[in-house]
Amino acid sequence: MNKKDFPWLYDAEYMSYVGGLLETPEVQKLNEFTHHYISTRLLHSLNVSYTSYKISKKLGWNKKATARAGLLHDLFYYDWRETKFPEGSHAYVHPRIAYQNAQKLTTISKLEKDIIIKHMWGATIAPPRYKESFVVTFVDDYVAIKEWTQLMKMKWKHHKLFKKEKLS
Repeated sequence: MNKKDFPWLYDAEYMSYVGGLLETPEVQKLNEFTHHYISTRLLHSLNVSYTSYKISKKLGWNKKATARAGLLHDLFYYDWRETKFPEGSHAYVHPRIAYQNAQKLTTISKLEKDIIIKHMWGATIAPPRYKESFVVTFVDDYVAIKEWTQLMKMKWKHHKLFKKEKLS
């Protein structure tokens, strides 16, 4: 494993907060779901969690809650593109499902609950109550955009190769 590709594995403090959660079958199951077309839901959640943790650590905020809730913010097991809910959109429903699933794994603090439930703020009405919740919300958006950008780069690269082959 490469430290550049998996920096969280080499951060002892971060792993002390999330290592136990990462070992659970429920969190590992997230690796079975494609997320934002290019990542798995587990890798996406790790990127959100670790980046949010680093920001909170630098600012002197609650890095443990940010790391844990960042990891658990998308703890759901369905393809959001195919599943419809009578309660509302995926943006509204999945944070609540993630929170319910997280509660089955560990004790969730009020701060962690707010982070998980409100990480889709902007797509939902209720704003976050805590500064750490804003961090995870914005980092989640950043990571999603980064994943989308990687997908577009791959598509563009493939498009260029296809054009070259066609011209030959």
